[in-house]
Amino acid sequence: MRKESRAMDSEWALEIMHKAPYITVSFIDEEGKPYGLPLSLASDDDVNWYFHGALEGKKLEAIKTHPEVCLSAVTRCAPTVGPKDGSFTLQYKSAIAFGKAEIVTEDTEKIHGLRLISERFLPQHMDAFDESIARSLSHTAVVRITLTEPPTGKRKQYDKEGVEMKYGRME
Repeated sequence: MRKESRAMDSEWALEIMHKAPYITVSFIDEEGKPYGLPLSLASDDDVNWYFHGALEGKKLEAIKTHPEVCLSAVTRCAPTVGPKDGSFTLQYKSAIAFGKAEIVTEDTEKIHGLRLISERFLPQHMDAFDESIARSLSHTAVVRITLTEPPTGKRKQYDKEGVEMKYGRME
């Protein structure tokens, strides 16, 4: 990280990953080209993160060839004018993590991953979860990304007096 003064610890980074509406997952496809897309991930242990999709497609082919992935999450991203010098800048909170993706084959774990995703993004509709699983489990892929190292966080944020908060200073 070029500006160490903006670094945040892994606990803070995990909080960003849990709050982000989506996390961009970057793959390497079967031709060795980068392939990244925003996905809705959920986790209950901060190590294993789940997403779902179709039973075939570019993501799954990439995972089979190159299971290593990079996750990137951003929240509170807002263009602003620097309060001290008037420069055009961006305030943000971000996290990055590296992991290994694996297609889940066991129904029990697939349901667990889908439950986590549903509880995170549609908690008000959990009464329909079991019926939905009965209809769709056989034609839904679930992928588990296991983090291979703790995530790191970074932020640029100003306090009420216009001073950039550095070295993990919280308000």
